[in-house]
Amino acid sequence: MITKNKDLQALNTFGIHALAREFAAFSNLNELHELVSSNRDKSLMILGGGSNILLTKDIDALVLRNEIKGVEILEESGTAVLIRSGAGEIWHEFVVKCIALGLGGLENLSLIPGSVGASPMQNIGAYGKEIKDVFKELEAYHIESGELHTFSKEQCEFGYRESVFKRKLKGQYVITSVTFQLSREHQVNSTYGAIKDELKKMGIDNPSILDISNAVIAIRSSKLPDPKQIGNAGSFFKNPVVEKDLLEAIQVNYPDIPSYPAELGKVKLAAGWLIEQAGWKGFTEKTYGVHKLQALVLVNYGGSTGQEIYNLSTRILEDVHQKFGVQLEREVNIL
Repeated sequence: MITKNKDLQALNTFGIHALAREFAAFSNLNELHELVSSNRDKSLMILGGGSNILLTKDIDALVLRNEIKGVEILEESGTAVLIRSGAGEIWHEFVVKCIALGLGGLENLSLIPGSVGASPMQNIGAYGKEIKDVFKELEAYHIESGELHTFSKEQCEFGYRESVFKRKLKGQYVITSVTFQLSREHQVNSTYGAIKDELKKMGIDNPSILDISNAVIAIRSSKLPDPKQIGNAGSFFKNPVVEKDLLEAIQVNYPDIPSYPAELGKVKLAAGWLIEQAGWKGFTEKTYGVHKLQALVLVNYGGSTGQEIYNLSTRILEDVHQKFGVQLEREVNIL
């Protein structure tokens, strides 16, 4: 059923008030096909968990919310397990389910907000792991033809918080299911510094996948605001990858700047560190600002507009560029 003038405030984690001209949800492929084929004269927008978007205006389109559920083990070969999830499943609930089944590979990605379908779109990652590390394939509905296509890891063209669905195929497909290759033979990744410290605090020397998940949940809960309490979309900016020459120029005045090796001989910098050094951490104006514990996170304390938060992000981008010569990029999708 199509609803007119639907308020999307409860359907985006920033808690931004914005109206969709029309709105409908679909829970299976047939419902999606019927909605698309009977509304070809209208602009369409697909909405997942609403966790990586900033609504800066009302949406003059038919907004379709993906609610395709279901988790199924497809195949087991030795210790390797292929498991498929509907795109409308809540990501963290899917991770918890996999851990309960004894399947390792997703534990470092615990507590990331959003839906399963959104996870490959931006190649979500945290604490030393990315979706591409455990991704097998996905199925996606082609809006123009009405056909269901399968995409391999190579066809998804994963990059740092990127995929083909955020670039050249943006708006052309609706992801309906994602298949992951997990394992019953657990090789935990606890090398990330914060995880090491948290496990030590928990008194754990030989962590299980559940221990890793609990450590990640504790770390994220201590640093990142709960969207149910403070409106936010998690990390608003990507960590920039720059030439070594630029890092060396910054090190003249900031010798302690954290940096990490990146591809092609470049280095990755911590966007949160740059923003904090520029003086923005904890900044508050009216009912929005920068979180007091994590400079990467912009927040809506209640009643802010998406345009106000977008304007704040622009001020931060310009200030960081002026101080460090680094051009940050927004990770959140601006609508």
